[in-house]
Amino acid sequence: MAESKTVLVTGGTGRLGRALVPRLLDAGHRVRVLTRKTREPAAQEWVIGDLRTRGGPADAVAGVDTIVHLATTNGKGDVAATGNLIEAARAAGAPHLVYVSIVGIENVEFGYYRVKLACEHLVEESGLPWTILRTTQFHDLVTAICDAQRLSPVTIVPAGMCVQPIDVTEVADRLVTIVAGQAVNRVPDLGGPQVRDLAELARTYHRMVGRRRLVCPVRLPGKVFRDYRAGNHLTPDRAVGRITFDEFLGSRPARAGDR
Repeated sequence: MAESKTVLVTGGTGRLGRALVPRLLDAGHRVRVLTRKTREPAAQEWVIGDLRTRGGPADAVAGVDTIVHLATTNGKGDVAATGNLIEAARAAGAPHLVYVSIVGIENVEFGYYRVKLACEHLVEESGLPWTILRTTQFHDLVTAICDAQRLSPVTIVPAGMCVQPIDVTEVADRLVTIVAGQAVNRVPDLGGPQVRDLAELARTYHRMVGRRRLVCPVRLPGKVFRDYRAGNHLTPDRAVGRITFDEFLGSRPARAGDR
């Protein structure tokens, strides 16, 4: 039987966190989730703290074996938050710090990716045992792009851009395996099973939810979209995911407002 560990999850209420926490509990681990407000009792332990302030995560990291750092502010405060978490973790001992990042961030001139890379460097230089897992974008990214434009008769997407989406549950499963083991620094990237044109995926999504929309690919200027068109965010050699975008949509419950 695998050793039971005390695991702190930051960002435990986010998309990946909601998939990860129950899997960690099922694996027999004691799970804490960092939160900034009081929440109802649940199978996991809620610990109040704030990554935005020095000392904010101190109570949360006390006595933990592993920290899975998922929390993000979409770049606005991620570096400071990661630094505060590392400082608290060092003061508490030497827990295994697991950080989830994004494939290709050093090769795409995107501000958020620069922030993720800076956070990776903090983790690598933390003095803690660490593991970094990079993944491609989640299936939900494609649906979010479409849903953000659902009131428009036209869905605009970047022309010439492919994505390699992966199911969030498969990332969560990989994290459970990482938590069960020792720190190994960079692990192999985790890519979705298919590299597909973003416009094609958008059309597939609209069709499967019964939404009639014209999908219009537009060639967008700038270094970011140049890098995306070059496929710098893809990892076709690591297409290890199994759940395709179509399968993800087929298992997704219908929601109000889909149309």
